Amino acid sequence: MLSRPDAVPAPAESLDAGVAWHYGDPLREQRTAERSAAVVDRSHRFVVALAGAERLSWLHTISSQHVTDLPDGASAENLSLDINGRVEHHFVLTDLEGTTWIDTEAGRGPDLLSFLRKMVFWSQVDPRDGNDLAVLSLLGPDAPSVLAALELDVPAEPYRAVAIAGGGFVRRMPWPTSSSFDLLVPRAALGEWWDRLTAAGAAPAGSWAFDALRAVALRPRIGLDTDERTIPHEVHWIGGAEAHGAVHLDKGCYRGQETVARVHNLGKPPRHLVLLHLDGSADTRPEPGADVSAGGRTIGRLGTVVDHHELGPVALALIKRSVPADTPLEVAGVAAAIDADSIVADNRVQAGRAAIEKLRGR
Repeated sequence: MLSRPDAVPAPAESLDAGVAWHYGDPLREQRTAERSAAVVDRSHRFVVALAGAERLSWLHTISSQHVTDLPDGASAENLSLDINGRVEHHFVLTDLEGTTWIDTEAGRGPDLLSFLRKMVFWSQVDPRDGNDLAVLSLLGPDAPSVLAALELDVPAEPYRAVAIAGGGFVRRMPWPTSSSFDLLVPRAALGEWWDRLTAAGAAPAGSWAFDALRAVALRPRIGLDTDERTIPHEVHWIGGAEAHGAVHLDKGCYRGQETVARVHNLGKPPRHLVLLHLDGSADTRPEPGADVSAGGRTIGRLGTVVDHHELGPVALALIKRSVPADTPLEVAGVAAAIDADSIVADNRVQAGRAAIEKLRGR
């Protein structure tokens, strides 16, 4: 959609290279996405298609989500973990009419497809490049009306999808806004779909707007808000689809499960994802990956950095859980403060810890 009026391409070094960063006023685009309807080109996402009678039972054994009995038209977020429980891939999947569609980050898609192909063995499943479909995201409270104007069915619940006549589907998502939809449409008709959506009332918005809303919703982006040490508990990916998570805690063996179970039942993750408010008077913005420090000591790493239409410059950061919320922070010379409301409290009684205490007679 870079040929559309006012389109400004995303920086070449960013994860969104190849799509529009904004259309002249990124803050207005964010407001539109929260208050009416906006459409974002996310066609750079890599799409994989899984065919075969055993596609779901096979995927169930090699990923973190419970998908064996996924109903037709259901979706979920999912992870591929390494043997130590660290996140290698994050993806969204939808099973519809005999095919499981997976979409993930553009730069990680080829590696994910390669991994899936290597894991087939004797199973009746055929992973293939599915990039004949492209992703558009429709955001905002008026999004259902836009879909209805195009005579498209509107999924009533998050993680449900309905087929589009002529190919593709509409999937409802719980983020980055409370009313969000992904449209996976034939790539050959991407421009036509963009024009139809904008004619029906959706304003063009860029990846800047999507990232700003995603950040304040505390939704991490793999490779940006994660590093090679990230485990699911640190970035709110714990919990099945019903909890808007990507790791189901009551399923059979999969790679990395031991770490997931041990941390869930016995311990706490060493870091957690929080929202930071950055000093807006600084001349520059810190870069993703920069060290976050407190009192001269490194306590975390910076992820997404973006200007939000209400909150100003904000960032996601993985920091040590032991750091109090009121601790003054610094990132590359820029003052930062933790948004206390972004800290997700976990005061539950852990099953494993409770069992240990019972054995000790406490």
